[in-house]
Amino acid sequence: MTNENLQLVYTLLCDDVRLEMGNKISLMGVFQNIMVEQLPVSLIKFAVVNHWRGAGNHQTEVRILAPDKNNLIVTSQPTGIELAPGGFTDNVSFFVNVVFPVSGTYWVQTIADTVILEEFPLIVTDAGTVAGNQPAEEISETIN
Repeated sequence: MTNENLQLVYTLLCDDVRLEMGNKISLMGVFQNIMVEQLPVSLIKFAVVNHWRGAGNHQTEVRILAPDKNNLIVTSQPTGIELAPGGFTDNVSFFVNVVFPVSGTYWVQTIADTVILEEFPLIVTDAGTVAGNQPAEEISETIN
C-alpha cells in the first residue's frame, strides 16, 4: 500500500460523508458489503474514503470493477492531492446512481500515480441468493 512517498493508510466505504466544523469529517453508514432485496440495484449515492500519508503531489483515482475484473462499473475523476513531508490527508470519492447488475464479488481499486495500491472485494448479494445458500433456520430478520 506504499508508492515511494505515498502510503494508503486505510479505505472505507460509506453512504455519505460530511465536512464538519474544525475540518473534521463525519462518515454515515460505513459498510463492507451490499445486500439488497433484489438485483439489479442502483445505489443513489455512496462514498469511498481514502486516508493518505506521505509527501509530495500525487494523482489518485478509485475504480470499481465487475466480478469478472474486466468490466468497469464506475471510476472517479482523477484527483490531485498535495502532502507536506510527514503530512496526511483524506480523499473522498463520491459516486451517484451506480448500478450493480448481478450478485458477485466486485473489486474496489485505489490507484495513485497510475499504480494500483489496493484492491479489495465488495460482495453484492440479494435476498434470493442468500436464501439459496443457507438453510431456512439460519435466515433471520432484524427489525430496527
